[in-house]
This record gives sequence, structure tokens and C-alpha cells, in this order.
Amino acid sequence: MTYSLAELCICAASRAFEGDGEVLATGIGVIPRLAASLAMKTCNTDLMMTDSEAFMLAEPNPLGQRPEGFRQANESWMGFSRIFDNVWSGKRHAMLGPTQVDRFGQSNTSALGGSYQQPKVMMLGARGFPGNSISHPNSFFVPAHSTRVFVDGECDFVSSIGYNPERLPRGRSLDAVDIRLIITDLCVMDFGGPGHQARLVSLHPGISAEQVQENTGFPLHIDGDVPVTAAPTAEQLAIIAAMDPHNQRAAQIKDNPAGDRS
Repeated sequence: MTYSLAELCICAASRAFEGDGEVLATGIGVIPRLAASLAMKTCNTDLMMTDSEAFMLAEPNPLGQRPEGFRQANESWMGFSRIFDNVWSGKRHAMLGPTQVDRFGQSNTSALGGSYQQPKVMMLGARGFPGNSISHPNSFFVPAHSTRVFVDGECDFVSSIGYNPERLPRGRSLDAVDIRLIITDLCVMDFGGPGHQARLVSLHPGISAEQVQENTGFPLHIDGDVPVTAAPTAEQLAIIAAMDPHNQRAAQIKDNPAGDRS
């Protein structure tokens, strides 16, 4: 059975939501969105998703233009104010794609280079990420694993909390930080190493631990033989195709190679 690298990443990313139970999943971007949809249809049927506006859904919406006669499966309503109540309660898990991640798990969605007053590149901004990152679990998807993303030292601009004792908000502990998984085009990582060190969880087929470390700007915890990321099943591929009928996933990773590069 053949599968693309995007499909492998979607399946690997869906496992970030597996043990969450009834929480609101927010997948920002095509692959995170499809990962949450796949989790809702398979490994965590209690997962909640919105239509990206105000309705809670019993079934995830497919991406892109929907066929004539399509009706989304509205189950309840969650307006703007209720979203904040949900965020502060911790009953949410977001997955997004930061521009930089450092050894602490701090991420940057705001600015690159220069000074805070005059950066070289201005991006989306921190937006709600500082509050989100101290209130509920977060995971990351990175389509091009490199030292430009996984940087040596700290991020140019810290947009979200990580396992850095120097930047903890008053009254917070490192144990309160909850960064679940980082899925990239090379591997799956978490912060389960000694002292919350970044740890290599699995290698995508055909990728070595040496390749991952060469493309990471800080030391990774590599514990013995690292398992290979599980290949998608036929059921998972069928669900992904139904949730992404226009194949937007194929444009999310450069050239979208085969998932097995061995």
C-alpha cells in the first residue's frame, strides 16, 4: 500500500489527540486540521471540533468546496465568549505550525531577526498564543525540519511558554507546561527526555536519527533504537481522502514525496 508523506504526517499527528477525551481540538492548517478530523473519526470519538465559526460538530467538515446538498452535522453552539471559557478551563488542544521552536519548546509565530522594535521579518504575531500555551495542551506541525526552525539558543521572539524556568509566569511550574507532540517531515518528537529535553519518539520510514539531529539546532534525547512511525492503514487513508476531497494535503510538504523513503 502506497501513501504520501503528508498522509503519514496526518496519521502521526492524529495520535496527539488520542488520549484527550472530550476536549476541543483546534487544528490550524491543513495537516493539523485533517489530523484532528482523523482522530475524531478513529482513536478519540469523544473529541470535539467546530465549523471554525460557532457550531460544534458531531462529524468533522471536509476541507474545501462541499458537494451540492451538503449539510454539516451541527450538535451544539459555542460562540466567541464560550471559546474563552473553554480555553481557560484547559479543555482544548491546539496544533499549529510555528516558524521557530527552541530547546525549551518555546515557539515563535511573531518576528524574525533584528530587534523587537524593528525585526527583519514580521509574521502573524503572538495573538492568543501566550495565554493558550499556559492554559491548555499544544502540539506542533513542522513541514520542513531544519535548523532554521529548530534553532540553537532561544527563539528570536518567544510567542508561547515552554520548559524554560527563566520565563515561567509567576506562580507557574514546569509541570504545568503541556507540549504534547511535534510532528515534522522527518520524525515525531516530544519533550519527554530528562529535564524536559526534546526527545525523538519515532523516525519516519527511511529517515535516520543522525539526519534528524543534523537538522536540529539543539541536542535531542535519543533513547536506544527509535521506532519507525507507523504507516497509515487503509481505513485511515479512506477517511483522509473523504475529509480532503480536493487533495489540499498534497501541497503542504515540498514535493510531497512517498511516505516511505527507505
